[in-house]
Amino acid sequence: MTLQPPPTKPPAPSAVSAARVPLRWVGPLRVSGNAATTETEVPLATYESPLWPSVARGARISMTVEEGIKATLVDERMTRSVLVEADSAETAFAAAHAVHSRLEELRVVTRSTSRYAELLGVRDEIAGPLLFLRFEFSTGDAAGHNMATLAADALLGHLLAHVPGIRYGSISANYCTDKKATAINGILGRGRNVTAEILIPQHTVAQSLHTTAAKIARLNTHKNLVGTLLAGGIRSANAHYANMLLAFYLATGQDAANIVEGSQGVTFAEDRDGDLYFSCTLPNLIVGTIGNGKALDFVEETLRALGCRKDRPVGHNARRLAALAAATVLCGELSLLAAQTNPGELMRAHTRFERGNGDRHAS
Repeated sequence: MTLQPPPTKPPAPSAVSAARVPLRWVGPLRVSGNAATTETEVPLATYESPLWPSVARGARISMTVEEGIKATLVDERMTRSVLVEADSAETAFAAAHAVHSRLEELRVVTRSTSRYAELLGVRDEIAGPLLFLRFEFSTGDAAGHNMATLAADALLGHLLAHVPGIRYGSISANYCTDKKATAINGILGRGRNVTAEILIPQHTVAQSLHTTAAKIARLNTHKNLVGTLLAGGIRSANAHYANMLLAFYLATGQDAANIVEGSQGVTFAEDRDGDLYFSCTLPNLIVGTIGNGKALDFVEETLRALGCRKDRPVGHNARRLAALAAATVLCGELSLLAAQTNPGELMRAHTRFERGNGDRHAS
């Protein structure tokens, strides 16, 4: 019997290593609105090489429209839910009332945990003797995961000390909801809520998208609305927001797992006398320009190139980044839906860019 040599051990991992994901800048795209007015290229880190030309097509169209893509930041709040337990629903109900009556007091506790965290509100849900509390915070230029959890931890301790009849359940109660697709996030929002919209003239739809406004509006209804309904989608009706978001998140140092709730959103398309009105509403854009991951050299360079490192009032850099993320999503969503109105176009594009030379020049 021949003895086999022991398997070679893998080399000891270095303290810091990196996974190389191809990254390209595409655009420029034109954005206006209450969070950003700019013309800029955007970075996309992805293995799906057809995404670059797809987003680039939408970006080219934005440059032909005077206002470009108008991105409206509707709301912003990071959430963290906690769980407390009582002996009965009656006690939990009384505790919920006590929590709401202490709102100003709780705001003071929140400020003691961070210079930037502000408690915006509290929502509650009772299930038998369980009381779920959903704290909502503004978090400045940070995405706010750790800031919200730190504040929630202090708030939970304060409530346990001052509200009778409750005891500790959990610092995280799945009612936030973090990195899960849920109805509550789609309804109330988590992170930055942005709608990106554009009105494209009929001749541009024909020349650049090779289709019509009527065809895109029809496909959006049949595919994104009816198709998603039949599939059991949760507060979402879009073709592929996750593709653009993941690529944008990886390129800008975001927590990529947040594309789970981030990809919830609604695409709206309307034929306006031959012109195409097209919008993407994303209620859960969890992005920040400071915090974990933002000190990496390539992230610093990326955020600086996007104009998100300027001396602005607190929160404005992150709002700008959210607007650019939403505009990027619109570019890719528009391009894909247009392609899918034409038989064979989608597969031809994937074959060309994935099996041809389109993925050989990624940088």
